[in-house]
Amino acid sequence: MLGCNDWRGGRVVECTGFENRQGRKLLVGSNPTLSAFVMRTILITILVLTLVAVGEYFLVRSQSPNLPQSYADRTLGFSIRYPAGYTPDAAYQYQEFGPGKEIGGVKFTIPATLAAGTNLGSDSYASVEALPKVASCSATPFLDDPGAIRRMISENGRIYSFASSTGAAAGNRYEEIVYALPETNPCLALRYFIHYGVLENYPPGAVREFDESALLKQFDAIRASLTLN
Repeated sequence: MLGCNDWRGGRVVECTGFENRQGRKLLVGSNPTLSAFVMRTILITILVLTLVAVGEYFLVRSQSPNLPQSYADRTLGFSIRYPAGYTPDAAYQYQEFGPGKEIGGVKFTIPATLAAGTNLGSDSYASVEALPKVASCSATPFLDDPGAIRRMISENGRIYSFASSTGAAAGNRYEEIVYALPETNPCLALRYFIHYGVLENYPPGAVREFDESALLKQFDAIRASLTLN
C-alpha cells in the first residue's frame, strides 16, 4: 500500500485528494468569473435604460395634447398637426411690420371655448410662417423687437433660433414667441401669439385668469409635430 510521498509511475503521490478530483481542465469556483460579471452588469444596465426610455415615451404621450387634425403645405414642404377645435387659415399674413412687409403662412386660431370665461383673447394662435429671401434663417426677421429675448435652443433633437417679447396697449397684453428653423430655406418659423386682458381691468369675478401653461403646452405640441418633407 502506497503512502504519502511514495512514488507511483514515476511521480510522487500527494495526499491532497486532487488525484481523484482534478482533471486536465482548470478548476472554476462557484463565484462567477470577471467577464461573466461584467457581461451581466452590461445586460442589466441595458435593460434598465430600455425600461426608462419606454416609460418616458408613454409618459410624454399620455401628457401631450391630442392632435387629430393635420395640415400640409406642399409648396413650403411641411406638414403639421393641431388639436380639435383649432381653426386653420391658409391666407394668414403677419402684418405687424407694416404694408409691403407682410409674412405669409398659416395660422391655427384657438377655439372660442378655450377663451370663454377667461381673460384670454380668442384671437390667440400658433402659426407657421415663411420668409423666402433672408441671408440667414433666424428668429430676428420674424420678431424685430430690440428688447426681445433671443437665444439658440435645442429640443427633441431640433435646433431653434428663439425670440420672445411682450407688448402692452390699453389694458391688453400681447406675448409673441418665435421658433425659427435655421436649416430651412425658405426660412420657416413657428409663432405663438397670445393676447389677453389685464385681469385687474375686469369687474371682480367677471372672468378668471387663463391657464397659460396649458395653452403653451398645446402650442408646444403643435410645434413638435412639424415635419419637414
